[in-house]
Amino acid sequence: MYHPHDHGPAAQLATITPMELSLQPAPDCHDDPAAALALPALRIGYEHNALDAVFSDTSVLAAIGFGSNAPISPDPRYLCIALEPVAAPSPLEVWRGRGHVEHGRDGDIAWASDGDYSFGSIELEEAVHGGIATATRHAYQALGAWCRASKTPHILRIWNYLDAINAGGGDDERYRQFCGGRAAAMDGLFAAGYPAATAIGLRGGRGMLQMYWLAARDAGVAMENPRQISAWRYPRRYGPTPPNFARAMRAPTHPRQIYISGTAAIIGHRSHHAGDSVTQLDETLANLDSLLAAARIGVTARFGTRSMLKVYVRNTADAPLLLARLRERLGTDTPVLLLHGDICRAELLVEIDGVQNG
Repeated sequence: MYHPHDHGPAAQLATITPMELSLQPAPDCHDDPAAALALPALRIGYEHNALDAVFSDTSVLAAIGFGSNAPISPDPRYLCIALEPVAAPSPLEVWRGRGHVEHGRDGDIAWASDGDYSFGSIELEEAVHGGIATATRHAYQALGAWCRASKTPHILRIWNYLDAINAGGGDDERYRQFCGGRAAAMDGLFAAGYPAATAIGLRGGRGMLQMYWLAARDAGVAMENPRQISAWRYPRRYGPTPPNFARAMRAPTHPRQIYISGTAAIIGHRSHHAGDSVTQLDETLANLDSLLAAARIGVTARFGTRSMLKVYVRNTADAPLLLARLRERLGTDTPVLLLHGDICRAELLVEIDGVQNG
């Protein structure tokens, strides 16, 4: 059992139980047992094609743009995230399924589904809902209602983007308020385990909460990282409500597909290498290696063309060094998108999430 007064990475890691290092049941809005890993892997990649050309393919489940120069479209399959890419032009992130995709809107939710997978998104003005905590609660309540009614009820992965994530002191910090709002709406939603997730700060000052997710017909398997305390077990020093997410999610697919949560230079529960973005990147990559090793992905099968990564960079001046380091460590064939965004802890300068195909 974890004790918040333990000190140092060794003590922290020693308190993680074998059960917590094992694969865990996936988030499930129903009480069905975990399904066999039988779905085809979702095809996800970065593309520089025009949006109309992308959507001419009826198997496209979603397309996600980034920054002020991204396309504008009312199509429910499309979402533009208000994070500026470090280099232009920025590609679209495109999700492709195997069947015909239906799409529409249901209240605040835009959705698309091919029967195996669903994409959903919500964009809310904080001011309309009374602030970031209540806007987040509203968004997750809407997600819960959607989940209970959906034929793809198993949430595999959630991305959260909010303005000024580090603004405010102590428990008034906006990220802590976000975590509180999220937890308040989770009653019964993820009773079997949390999904993989990311939370990143926007710089636009628009007062918008943007959230999108991937859900599946069958349940995946949530995973934790042996080098890190589970986020939902963080001690009180990080806020009254811990962040409720798993470090990764193994999708219910063959071949293997792993959705990696936002990952930074945290060992145990403590941040490391303050002020040094390159060393933080190295620690982040060590965490990703540990996670993939726990998922039984061999060293030679990690990253490269089998993966795609989003790298969130707090200071754009650090980007050239970080990109060079990524190429040195991962090679030149790993698809990488660098985005200018703030990390959930003010001392952290870089975070990575992504998809690994085993």
